[in-house]
Amino acid sequence: MAVLQKRAQREKRRARIRRKLFGTVERPRLSVYRSNTHVYAQLVDDLEGHTLASADSRQFQDAENRTEAAKRVGEDIARKAKEAGYESAVFDRGGNKYHGRIAALAEGAREAGLEL
Repeated sequence: MAVLQKRAQREKRRARIRRKLFGTVERPRLSVYRSNTHVYAQLVDDLEGHTLASADSRQFQDAENRTEAAKRVGEDIARKAKEAGYESAVFDRGGNKYHGRIAALAEGAREAGLEL
């Protein structure tokens, strides 16, 4: 029962966050999904419903730990955003706390030059 309750609370937080955030062509939404082992990030244009760029931690198997992999995902998504011509994005943490791997991803994206 505790797992279902935890998942329901996260979905509730996610919905509350998404009511306030919206990605446009000029400033797409940087959506983050965190599983137990990996982190996935994608830039989304909500007007068109298109994914503009994506990155995930599966390509960084040589990372020292999961937090380091998340930081490298942030750097990679920022690099892809720059290549696509985007300088800033709206950060959507997906109902997760801004802590640990989520914060590392955002920090990596900022260090690589993406304004969040």
